[in-house]
Amino acid sequence: MSFFAKQIDKRIGEYQRELIDTHYQEVDNMYRQIRGWRHDYRNHIQTMKVLAASGDMDGIKEYLDMLDTDLNTVDTVVKTGNAMADAILNSKISLAKSKSITVVVDAHIPVKLKMSELDLCCIIGNLFDNAIEASLPLPAEQRLIRIYLDMKGTQLYISFTNFTAKKKMVKTGKLFRTTKGDGHGFGLVRMDAIIERLDGYLSRNSEDGAFTTEILIPQV
Repeated sequence: MSFFAKQIDKRIGEYQRELIDTHYQEVDNMYRQIRGWRHDYRNHIQTMKVLAASGDMDGIKEYLDMLDTDLNTVDTVVKTGNAMADAILNSKISLAKSKSITVVVDAHIPVKLKMSELDLCCIIGNLFDNAIEASLPLPAEQRLIRIYLDMKGTQLYISFTNFTAKKKMVKTGKLFRTTKGDGHGFGLVRMDAIIERLDGYLSRNSEDGAFTTEILIPQV
């Protein structure tokens, strides 16, 4: 193996480890919130018992409304049918919400896919990270990411659309120009290589302030 090929393999290995570590941190953060809520469960019950003993029904209702709102902030917001896809999407949705980005998801994926979880993690993670970054220059009320995942026959269909501050982005070769700086386009190159290896189809389109990526990956 040539020195150049070894360097590429090293970069890919480092990138994969960084990607997995990032996703695990995001998922762990989400589950920490859930564990924290469960830890407080007994205290919540005791508080409502006190309110009930004093006959304060309005207080109980107000407290239940507060708990319902709190639970919604840590509940799994997407259930695709595939555990890894759920972990990736929910961790990224949590991240997007923390940056005041609205995420609309319609996702249905089989429990078992032919493609590896690492490949799925890389593709969805990169698409989401780029959509989040592109949304940030917009006013909070205009930040929106739309995601659609489903099976089309024997192929997994993935679509990400987000609004950008630019009306039309400039394409260089197969990729659109990035403002992330040197080295940050490696994730997209890696994603494209995965799709090509899996005999998939990839389309990127930038029109009227919206950027859409569509992917088809055979699962047979």
